[in-house]
Amino acid sequence: MAQVEVSSGRLEDMAFAADPGLLLARANADSIAASNAALAELGLRVRSFAVLAAAASGSRPTQRELAEFLRLDPSQVVALVDDLEARDLVRREVAPADRRAKVIVTTELGDSLHADASRAIAASRERRFSTLTPAEVESLTGLLARIVRPDRPNSQ
Repeated sequence: MAQVEVSSGRLEDMAFAADPGLLLARANADSIAASNAALAELGLRVRSFAVLAAAASGSRPTQRELAEFLRLDPSQVVALVDDLEARDLVRREVAPADRRAKVIVTTELGDSLHADASRAIAASRERRFSTLTPAEVESLTGLLARIVRPDRPNSQ
């Protein structure tokens, strides 16, 4: 079977290459890959870092809230929390408002890893957005927030 060589430069000229949805998908894939690379030496990936960051925020999210916020199936969040809990980075506590629910909080080790991971993510983000001015990054962030949260028009 003949191997077909595809040049990504050739595909950039397609009309569809400028579609906002496709550009968002490509930017998301690039962002996740860069973030996963930055987090690898810490034993984290983007999804586990997101759970750890939410737990470290002090907001005491429930697993259901995490699933909704991250747009993941609840079973995926359970697996992420299970992994972080096995590494003594987070723990589940009974939610005071609903004793059937569990909130996720960080341990001391989790807080320390979160700080290291946050620095790694910040450095990765700085490299990723180095072609944009700070004002452009702020504008992009605002626009993305409006897409993600259309009910909050001035979100940032």
